[in-house]
Amino acid sequence: MTTTIYVPIDSAATSVGANAVAKAIVAEATKRNLEIKLVRNGSRGLLWLEPLVEVETVEGRVGYGPVTAADVAALFDSDFLTGAANAYSVGLVDEIPWLADQQRVTFARVGVIDPLDIKDYEAHGGLAGLRTAIALDQSAIVEEVLASGLRGRGGAGFPAGIKWRTVMETSADQKYVCCNADEGDSGTFADRMLMEGDPFTLIEGMTIAGIAGGATKGLIYIRSEYPDAIATMNAALLNAREYGMLGTDVLGSGKTFDISVRVGAGSYVCGEETAMLESLEGKRGMVRAKPPIPALQGLFGKPTIVNNVLTLASVPMIMAQGAAAYQALGSDRSRGTQVFQLAGNIARGGIVERAFGISLQELVQTYGGGTRSGRPVRSVQVGGPLGAYFPADGLEVAMDYEALLAAGGMLGHGGVVVFDDSVDMAQQARFAMEFCAKESCGKCTPCRVGSVRGVEVIDKVINNIDRTENLELLNDLCDLMTDGSLCAMGGLTPMPVLSALRQFPEDFQK
Repeated sequence: MTTTIYVPIDSAATSVGANAVAKAIVAEATKRNLEIKLVRNGSRGLLWLEPLVEVETVEGRVGYGPVTAADVAALFDSDFLTGAANAYSVGLVDEIPWLADQQRVTFARVGVIDPLDIKDYEAHGGLAGLRTAIALDQSAIVEEVLASGLRGRGGAGFPAGIKWRTVMETSADQKYVCCNADEGDSGTFADRMLMEGDPFTLIEGMTIAGIAGGATKGLIYIRSEYPDAIATMNAALLNAREYGMLGTDVLGSGKTFDISVRVGAGSYVCGEETAMLESLEGKRGMVRAKPPIPALQGLFGKPTIVNNVLTLASVPMIMAQGAAAYQALGSDRSRGTQVFQLAGNIARGGIVERAFGISLQELVQTYGGGTRSGRPVRSVQVGGPLGAYFPADGLEVAMDYEALLAAGGMLGHGGVVVFDDSVDMAQQARFAMEFCAKESCGKCTPCRVGSVRGVEVIDKVINNIDRTENLELLNDLCDLMTDGSLCAMGGLTPMPVLSALRQFPEDFQK
């Protein structure tokens, strides 16, 4: 009898020894003359348990973790191939409360399937959305996405269906779909994990977008810091072409769509859609003035659908199960689920996919388990390095677009970074300005110059040099950057600064 064992090939797992664990399992099984099938899956997102080894049993998949290569012999000694309990056992993986309480839509297959096995993908519900889409006309696909309420998961929250409809209604000899996988926000890793753990979901979503908009070419712009994601996506694209999922006759529909990967050069501002398009065209990654919008004049001046990884990866479920099923999740105008990424000083970091409306408190304390250091939570930053800081007594805020905006923050890409009571919030405010100064594309003066002046003014405040006057100057500078910057890089830099000033004024008075 052959036993199937799963060891993640996700970057987070391999960084803590998953490859060595996989090698040790094969060697130990060979030594004991045991028949096993080793599958390198994506990560389930319980990063504090990585490397998490799973064994297929009659009851389901039983997990063991974290496991090191040195632990493998002991696992075999304790008969883990039958799912036996031991010091490493975490029980049936699907029943771990941290995972069982989630509502996984985008991440439904991540950690479950072999990332590069398209038949495994299809056996777990893959391609159902694409098969539905190719049987519809373009407008029906677009209307379904509009009806779902799907909004951009890259940070802006713009309705995806409106972009698609604009491109569909525009006449051109060539149209494109560009996926922005330049995941540069601190504390975010969902795009990477999906590309490494379930690449066909992204390919399927992009193909549906291409058919809906009338595009025949797609490009995935992946940051150079993600070599494993780049390799996995390229391998998945080859498999997709061989299977007929891409090419001149998508699943026998007669429709044409193909995708290629482009590697970014390490610029944070290329997370902004127009800067990404400039980079794709071989130019320096600098923000374009809008209008014209990319849906009308995007890549090489052609109509272009630009969406984030998680936005496009949400589309297959919408098409497979219908807009109403997606609309049933979430709150107000924030429909569906959000993939929250827990990072920083947190006991249980990882991926939590829940419907919009869950509180920040539940994410940090119930899922995250508080700080890794064991000290009290003092601050939580939501939405990346340009997101607002929330104090420990302000964590009841609902995690959706409208509630966070009303509270002076933003959802961004869903990153949640936790700090304990040892953090200096004046230094965190300074970091925001310094980050902007280093990452600014330099095109507009408020961002290019304002961020440099911002660092100087915060240093004066911290060092008690004309503190009152410089605090007033800092607020004025923040207003100028917010209102005058060409894109969100300079426009959002004041958000963490002002939230730190508002919530933690004592740190600026030392």
